[in-house]
Amino acid sequence: MRSPIIQWYPGHIAKAEKQLSQNLDKVDLIIEVRDARIPKATSHPNLQKWIHGRHHLLVINRRDMISAEARKAWQQWFQENTQRPLWCDSKAGKGINQILQAAIEKGNDLNERRKQKGMLTRPVRALTLGFPNVGKSALINRLVKRKVVASARRAGVTRSLRWIRMGAALDLLDAPGVLPPRLDNQEAALLLALCDDIGQAAYQVESVAIEFLKLLKKLEIKASSGIQPDLLEKKYGVALLKDEYEWLANASQRHTSNDTNRMAQRLLDDFRKSFLGKISLELPA
Repeated sequence: MRSPIIQWYPGHIAKAEKQLSQNLDKVDLIIEVRDARIPKATSHPNLQKWIHGRHHLLVINRRDMISAEARKAWQQWFQENTQRPLWCDSKAGKGINQILQAAIEKGNDLNERRKQKGMLTRPVRALTLGFPNVGKSALINRLVKRKVVASARRAGVTRSLRWIRMGAALDLLDAPGVLPPRLDNQEAALLLALCDDIGQAAYQVESVAIEFLKLLKKLEIKASSGIQPDLLEKKYGVALLKDEYEWLANASQRHTSNDTNRMAQRLLDDFRKSFLGKISLELPA
C-alpha cells in the first residue's frame, strides 16, 4: 500500500515568507534552527538564497532527544562539510550562552567593518529561521531570558514577524516557520510529519504511524539511532515482526479498544515526547 502524499503550505506561512523577503535587507545574521532528530530534513532549500552574503549560525536544537553517539556522528559530518553547528536544548536552556556569544561575535565583526568605513556601530540584526516547530521561539525566549514570544511544541504557533530588542548588542527578528510550497521529497516530508514539524492536516495519522514502524525496522540495526532492542515489545507488549499493519491492530486491541487511529496517535506522541528513548530518524551517510 502506497502512503498518501504529504503536503502542507497554509496561508500564514505563504504570507510570512512574503514578509520575510521584504525584511531580509534589514538582516545582518541568519540564525538557522534545525531539529536534531532530522537535521537534513529541516534544512530549507532556499536557505543559501536567503543568506546571500549575510553571516550564518547553524543551531541544532533538541540535542537532548538524540543519543551522544548520534550527535558525535553528526558533528563529524557537519565538520567534513565545512559547517560548525551549535547544539542546544532550548526547552531546558542548555547551549544558549554559546549561541548568544557567537551572535555577538558576528556583530562585533560587522561593527568593526562599519567603523573601518566610517559608519556608526549598531546592534546586529539577527533573523531566526527554520521549519515550523523546530524551537525558534523557545530559543528566542531563552536568549532574551524572559517569555517574549509564544512557544509550544506544535507547528504554526508563530504567525507573523516580530522584532525583539536585546539591548546594545543584538536585535532579533522572530519569524514563523517556513516551508517549501511543495514537499517534493516525500521521505523528508514523512520525517517532518513524524517530528510534528508540519501540521497534522497534512497527513493521515495511521499511515504515518505505519511508515514510522517501517523506519524503526531499518534503523534498529544502527547503534547510533538510539533504538533499543525489542523496543516496541517492551513498551507495548507487542513484538514488531513482519507486518506493520498487524502490529498496529494488535497493539490497538491491547491498549485502545481496537481503535487503530488512537493507537497510531499514541505511538507518534510517545516518540515525540521521547518516551521511546532518544531516537534519531536521520543519520549521516
